[in-house]
Amino acid sequence: MANSEVLLLEAIEGLGGEGDSVSVKAGYARNFLFPKKLAIPLNQGNRKQIEALRAAKERRIAEELEACKTLAEKIAQLNLTVAVKTGENGKMFGSVTSADILSLLKEKGFGVEKKHLNVAQPIKELGAHRIGVRLSAEILAEFDLEIVSENPITESAADTDYSAEARISDVDVPSEDAQ
Repeated sequence: MANSEVLLLEAIEGLGGEGDSVSVKAGYARNFLFPKKLAIPLNQGNRKQIEALRAAKERRIAEELEACKTLAEKIAQLNLTVAVKTGENGKMFGSVTSADILSLLKEKGFGVEKKHLNVAQPIKELGAHRIGVRLSAEILAEFDLEIVSENPITESAADTDYSAEARISDVDVPSEDAQ
């Protein structure tokens, strides 16, 4: 089977990015890539076009990197708070998942995708947590996420439990010797 060297004009998932030279089956190039203007043949006649594409790709990458750095600075300044329901002992009902964090970020105006969040497991504990957002291969932005209880434990509830315990211990229990 004959292969053809082509230069991609657009990013194609599973094949490569814009400006990449790849080897594909000749039929795929001739019947799909060339008619849809997704690629051009890689030969000496296309040298100027190839150089222009590579220069445009480098400019675009530099612009995207700068935009990622700006977004990372904004994300680093975030301090988000999530209120969750807890039981009497302060244990969370459920957990805070990456989908919950993603919706909070979207509310704040950050268009981050779920695959960029670095949350390996759902968060099941109250307190402060650092959440990472991978914006590019080189840039990782982190922000603080505080998980608090919607219904905090009050001291009076804690005192009630102890006073009930004290009342039980004050009750006289007849001993076996008294019988």
